[in-house]
Amino acid sequence: MVTIGVNEGPNRDDEGIVRMADTQGSLNVLVTGGAGYIGSHAVIALLEAGHCVVVADSLVTGFEHLVDPRATFHKADIGDVEAMRPILEQHNINAIMHFAGSISVPESVSNPLKYYENNVVNTARLLGVATEAGVGHFIFSSTSAVYGNTTQLPLTEDQPKNPESPYGRSKLIVEGMLEDVSRASGMRVGILRYFNVAGADPQGRTGQSTVGAANLIKLATEVVTGERDKLHIFGTDYPTKDGTGVRDYIHVTDLAEAHVLLLGQLAEGLDFGIYNCGYGHGYSVREVIAALEGCINATIPVTEADRRPGDVAEAYANADQLQALGWTPRLDDLDLIVQSALDWERKVIAGQH
Repeated sequence: MVTIGVNEGPNRDDEGIVRMADTQGSLNVLVTGGAGYIGSHAVIALLEAGHCVVVADSLVTGFEHLVDPRATFHKADIGDVEAMRPILEQHNINAIMHFAGSISVPESVSNPLKYYENNVVNTARLLGVATEAGVGHFIFSSTSAVYGNTTQLPLTEDQPKNPESPYGRSKLIVEGMLEDVSRASGMRVGILRYFNVAGADPQGRTGQSTVGAANLIKLATEVVTGERDKLHIFGTDYPTKDGTGVRDYIHVTDLAEAHVLLLGQLAEGLDFGIYNCGYGHGYSVREVIAALEGCINATIPVTEADRRPGDVAEAYANADQLQALGWTPRLDDLDLIVQSALDWERKVIAGQH
């Protein structure tokens, strides 16, 4: 056994297998979907916290070059138990952060079975091999979409759940499945309900590169860089401050750090917990556009369109429970969020990522 330093590469034996670190508090963490947007940021946060990281990603939407070179990468689908079983065993995995899944609300409405297969069935398969391997800790990326369209704001974890889309329903099903598995097996489980994740690593190491990503800030930066002609505003008649949808935009780095904090809480004895992950206030679509226009000192061309199925009017978090665990966001600034997203998009266009 050897100690892994924060800035060192993982320790491997002659066959390239990562060996368990003996640093106090260090875990061997499998990050599913670690070549994707949020997962690649979590990999960096885990490494910087001194953990040993293994990534499993099918690369259907992820990119291997986004995986920090200090981590070990496996191209594997989480639903393929014969591929996942040896990964867990060879690397002595004792914690999983599960990001792999389908995330588009509109696509889930048009193709619900894809979401139930990828988000529910494949997670069940992953949990099966994880319990077989004795994995003790599991963190799941859920969503504020489980709450549905409600006027009870800010959203608290114990509010009624009424998801408006198959995407939200698929996540809620997995939440229940994880609670049952935790009770039955003793696996310690943490669930984070994301609000609207945006921005990019402040050091420019990773960012949103998913082809066809439909989140507002990503689309708006693509207009700025000339990848698309104009930005669509879906719905201008919502009962909000300016008629457009209001969301709680959280910087992806703050979100990644919340995962590391929660992992530490599980390691210290937390059995099960569900936590909102947002800043507690929202910005409208028009406000986000205005912030980006301020970054470039120019107007972004937009066109107005009807509401999309499954979208809610307004959503922002009460994150008191997560903050009570010790989470203190550092990047709660809309201008900073959109600027980091734009900086990353420009790097992508320049071929630097």
